[in-house]
Amino acid sequence: MIDLRSDTKTLPSDAMRVAIANAELGDDVAGEDPTVNELERECATLLGKEAACLVTSGTQGNLTAVYAQTRPGGELVCHEAAHIYSYERGGFAAVCGLLARPLPGKHGALDLDQLCSLLGRRPDIHYQRVSLVCLENTHNACGGTCLNAEQIGAVADAAHEHGARLHIDGARIFNAQVALEVPAAELVAKADTVTFCFSKSLGAPVGSVVCGPADTIERVREARKLFGGALRQAGIIAAGALYALQHNIERLAEDHAHARQIAEVLAASPGINIDLETVQTNIIYFAVHRDDLTAPRLCERLAEYGIRASARDDHNIRFVTHLDISDADTELVCQALQQLLT
Repeated sequence: MIDLRSDTKTLPSDAMRVAIANAELGDDVAGEDPTVNELERECATLLGKEAACLVTSGTQGNLTAVYAQTRPGGELVCHEAAHIYSYERGGFAAVCGLLARPLPGKHGALDLDQLCSLLGRRPDIHYQRVSLVCLENTHNACGGTCLNAEQIGAVADAAHEHGARLHIDGARIFNAQVALEVPAAELVAKADTVTFCFSKSLGAPVGSVVCGPADTIERVREARKLFGGALRQAGIIAAGALYALQHNIERLAEDHAHARQIAEVLAASPGINIDLETVQTNIIYFAVHRDDLTAPRLCERLAEYGIRASARDDHNIRFVTHLDISDADTELVCQALQQLLT
């Protein structure tokens, strides 16, 4: 099957499995797993930060980063469609005791005027303080759109001017790096903390990381323990992640090209609504508005061609390309769409 449901559906390659099988192991809770230590050093260097901490998932990474930089009763500001706000079970509220302030913005970028107005409101005993501003890069719900260094820097400057910090949910930060042709370290240079995932476009089976200043990462490590996320011979996870960093970043351009090829076929199909401006990386959102076909029915028909996809409702579908989708697979998807939609 050609699986377009998510880039989390990737399977480790044979070479990655060999790297995992041969990983040198130790007790990570005691700081003794050499493969984890190597991974964390590599991640900190790639992101231009002092330190890094391996975590089990992007959700856990975001939660530990938020916990390490806030206190109960504060306010977290994010985009209205942010993953941390919509898809992480309200962890920042349940665990960290924070209120959320979602703001609008095009393609995942916060409306800077609204953000500055919020941050700059006069001190008042009745107001909660903004503790943390969160950005997402690339932005999943906006179609895999990228935030550039200038956009991120402007938000960071505004947050820091008013005593708040900036966290970046960089689950797919290397997709942004490849699409913008700008090193990830430059994109997140002004952020206080950043997470990214190994188990999405990078193709590892599990794991994420939090990067930031050494003292903040120490608090992240304490939060990871508090949440039950400390692991022992975690080099099993780290080896796959290291392999992904060393082999699967530059090839992300292939995923972007595949997504664009599919998106252009969709754009030329009657009864399909798609904004090609948002197809900047490996995510495609489109809507089916036809009398003869609903989104769930289109997914059923695609399955007859060996293509897995899932509808979000009667109209909307998301496709995500990844390393397990080849040039030939992409061509097959395009041919299937053309036959079904024209």
